[in-house]
Amino acid sequence: MTDRSHLERQRKLLTATVTDFDVDRQKAFLIGVVTSTSDIPEAETSIAELALLTDTAGSLPVFNVVVRRASLDAGTLIGRHRAEALAVEATALDIDVVVFDRELSPGQQRNLQEIFECDVVDRVGLILDIFAQHAHSSDGMLQVELAQHRYRLPRLRGQGQSLSRQGGGVGGSGIGTRGPGETKLETDRRRILNRIHKVESLLTDLAGDRRTRSKSRKKAGLPLLSLVGYTNAGKSTLFNKLTGANVLVEDRLFATLDSTVRKLSLPNGHDALVSDTVGFVRNLPHQLVKAFQATLEEVGDADVLLHVVDASDADPDRQIESVHEVLREIDDIDELLVFNKTDIADKVAVDRLLALYPGSVAVSAITGEGFDELLEAALDALRAGTVEVNLLVPYANGDVVARLHDAAEVLSMDHGQDGTTLTALIPAADIGLYKEYEKS
Repeated sequence: MTDRSHLERQRKLLTATVTDFDVDRQKAFLIGVVTSTSDIPEAETSIAELALLTDTAGSLPVFNVVVRRASLDAGTLIGRHRAEALAVEATALDIDVVVFDRELSPGQQRNLQEIFECDVVDRVGLILDIFAQHAHSSDGMLQVELAQHRYRLPRLRGQGQSLSRQGGGVGGSGIGTRGPGETKLETDRRRILNRIHKVESLLTDLAGDRRTRSKSRKKAGLPLLSLVGYTNAGKSTLFNKLTGANVLVEDRLFATLDSTVRKLSLPNGHDALVSDTVGFVRNLPHQLVKAFQATLEEVGDADVLLHVVDASDADPDRQIESVHEVLREIDDIDELLVFNKTDIADKVAVDRLLALYPGSVAVSAITGEGFDELLEAALDALRAGTVEVNLLVPYANGDVVARLHDAAEVLSMDHGQDGTTLTALIPAADIGLYKEYEKS
């Protein structure tokens, strides 16, 4: 069963009139494209999500259409005649921006803007705009800037043509009028390339800082749980409930973008760190995944991923696959599936998911239902990477006992004549540190 409030909001966005919203908002015309009838249901779901993305970016989606073609047109994606027909509808609706639910080539974008006589953006440009609004950390802002520059660089040609028409010289065409525009184009290209190199250097420096923080965390023996999942799956609400934090929670896609880390108490009395990361969407453009390498690096440092899924969504399996598409960029990490929103999800649907994904848990971040099971499952997942050892530590090596209490889970401890006898669960990677104290 689909989240009722979420679906209702999608419908409202797709059928809204200007009187329903602030009249100052841009009016958007949304266009999806398919090459097979069987792809239409998926396209309709995707364009409903595009409406939410458009709303998050600050524009009002007032009309949408899914165009079916036998093959995609190299010049306009949907064919010039169909584009011209839709342009008439867009003009009648006084549309400010046309949003395509696919990535457009620079040439396609220029051609479509000439036909529609208004701004035309694609899914990549739209998500970049949202990222720019929601990034606040140094890492986040630099990553967004880098992605924007890489996106805009091949699109400078159209701007150069516009500038050349405005340039000086004699006559309306030819070398005299092209010169200033071309010069400005090359100047802009060099400026962007220089800035790309500068941002890449700054991100490299920040990556070094992250590695230092990661080493400090590992030295302190605190395991890291990273919340990942589809955007709007309730990660931030769950994060707040688990840690007592106050991260922004809003019914908008990408409401939170920058990572946040807090401490969490586990059932065994030990502490762990929990990080809340950016959410993912279907068809997240590859260049955006690459731009947010820092976020993925933080996820890659995790000991266990808590993969949060909206159990009330009409297609939770598609959510899971969309997240896995991004996570394939990272080395294998233990994953615990957490089906959220059981307070509004259909029980039969939740039971199906739990049966389909053994070892998963179901929770409600709103009511707290299932939290005990979640914490126990998280602890079991962390223990999966540990080894049980029996140690005898001489009293002269009291620092070793202290380190075990900080960096491992001590199951039993006894003070005898020759030293302290312990049974502990230690990370498999650390077993060499305690080899000399192992009891035969």
